Amino acid sequence: MSDATFEDECDVNQDDSQEDVMTPAELIAKLEEAWLNEKFSPELLENKAEVVECVMEQLTHMDANLQRVKKGDMKASIHRMEIDRIRFVLSSYLRSRLQKIEKFFPHVLEKEKCRQAGEPSLLSPEEFAFAKEYYSNTEAYLKAVALKRMPPNLQTVDMLKAVPEPCLDSFVFLRAKESQENILVEPETDDQREYVVDLEEGSQHLMRYRTVAPLVSTGAVQLI
Repeated sequence: MSDATFEDECDVNQDDSQEDVMTPAELIAKLEEAWLNEKFSPELLENKAEVVECVMEQLTHMDANLQRVKKGDMKASIHRMEIDRIRFVLSSYLRSRLQKIEKFFPHVLEKEKCRQAGEPSLLSPEEFAFAKEYYSNTEAYLKAVALKRMPPNLQTVDMLKAVPEPCLDSFVFLRAKESQENILVEPETDDQREYVVDLEEGSQHLMRYRTVAPLVSTGAVQLI
């Protein structure tokens, strides 16, 4: 991707006291990494609101810059295709997150409720509002359609029990971005024992998601 229609740098907050200044290529790589992780992870991951906001700002600048390009310029067509590609990745990332919120909404809200002070939020403010509204609407629908016709002792429902949790024991493909030693792998059968493996940088593996979830969170591995 040419950087001609992109701003030179973008500030993405890493925490309250530090900002990470990224180039356009690094910003898009960060978005694509978040997209793939979200797409292939069975659970909802930490939101990347800062990356999303920065990408949207850059897309606005790119659109504005394209308006100044002469009609028929071949470069404009190439940049337009790049803008469309980035918009697709961004839309797919946000859509994947909304689908998981709809599928696991009580567990997502419960995890957010139990979040420790200083622990990053899974949800952006907009996603949190959406999850609460979805929960309220689902509960109201169940009461109106079914629960009010049930005996009094059956007119309540525990959403946490009624809605399945994400299957953390599902298997995922991953690529190690950093070398990792002594990763504890759970046995697949009762006859097997726990063992440890080393992940070399650049190596690819098929492993149980629960085993590598912390590494996905820290960015040490990339789901593929």
